[in-house]
Order: sequence, then structure tokens, then C-alpha cells
Amino acid sequence: MKEDKKEIILQTAEKLFSELGYDGASTRSIANEAGVNMAMLNYYFGSKEGLYKAVFERRFKGFHQTLISLNEEDISSWEKLNKYIDLYVDKIAAQNCFQRLMQHEISIQQRSEMGSFIVEYLLRNINEIRKILREGIENGSFKEVDIDLLVATLFGTKYYIVNLSGIASALLEKDLTDDNILNTDIKPRLKKHLKAMLESYLKPAACINN
Repeated sequence: MKEDKKEIILQTAEKLFSELGYDGASTRSIANEAGVNMAMLNYYFGSKEGLYKAVFERRFKGFHQTLISLNEEDISSWEKLNKYIDLYVDKIAAQNCFQRLMQHEISIQQRSEMGSFIVEYLLRNINEIRKILREGIENGSFKEVDIDLLVATLFGTKYYIVNLSGIASALLEKDLTDDNILNTDIKPRLKKHLKAMLESYLKPAACINN
């Protein structure tokens, strides 16, 4: 029951932080909306900063463990890469408000320590996709490429869809602020595009000729 309350507080905090920002969302308003008292919130998280950090840890740790498990699977490098794209796109579609919150935090300078904390966790997840790409290059499944710039391309596409939704909506002629459109239209379209792009870019020349 206590863990349920903790999870409710984290869900509520993520929602209010993404809507109002760090400064606009008070711990009292979070406690009120979560249906808990301030004593319980402080017991779990200690402070507003502690709660804010816990919101990010909750998201990062779960996905990182998923990626570690994927890398340990006894499947081909192509299968790992395709599974990664599915997981990655599902995550950004399901956590749209969190993605905006994360990018906003990275872009500001007032809480540089928090920005560094986020970047550190992101790099852990990035290293898992790097492992997939390196493995594929080493076993001959992928051709030799600039791994870092390829990862930047993947993350850049995500940034454009999530954080520049106004421009992306106009370009794609879809309302990307509509969760239904995001999940039923954009998500499968994005998976198909990323997989086709990676196949075209990574497949060795001998495989293409055959």
C-alpha cells in the first residue's frame, strides 16, 4: 500500500512538473492532487528537489534495465536493433510529457547539477544502443559507420517529433498533441521509417547487391 502511494505521488509529480515546470509546481499542490499529506511526501522524497530527481530516476532506471536485458538476448544484431526501435518509439509515445520535461531541464542552466544528472542517465541508455551497433559491425551484420552520429540522428528525430510538435504537426499534417493520432498514426509510421532508414544505412554492400 505504501509503494502504491509512492507511485501515485511520482505520477502526479511528473504530470504537474511537465505542465507547470519545476518552479510552478509546489510540493503542496502535488501532495493535494496525489491525495497524500505533506508528511508522507517528505518522508519518501525529503524535498522538492528529491522528488524531482525521483521522477527522472523512475523513468530512466526501468528503461535502462530493459535495454540491458535486450542486449543479453540470444538473437541477431538486426533483431536487437528492430526491438530497440520498437521499445524506443513506444517509450517516447507513452511518455510524451516526460520527454518534454526532460528536454526542457537539459536546455536550462539554473539547475546545472540536475541537467548533469539527466545527461549521465541518458548516456547509460545510449551506451546500450552503441553496444548493439558495435556488435553488428564486429560480426559483419552492419557495415562500418559513425556510431555516434547515427545515434544522434535517432535522438534528433525523436527531439523533433516530441519537442517541436508545432513544426512537426505542420510538416506531417497531423496534430501531434493528440495522443490518439500520436499512437495510431505517428508511432507506427516512425517505427517503419527508422527501421527502413537503418536498414538502408547499415546493410553491407554485398547484402544489398544480393
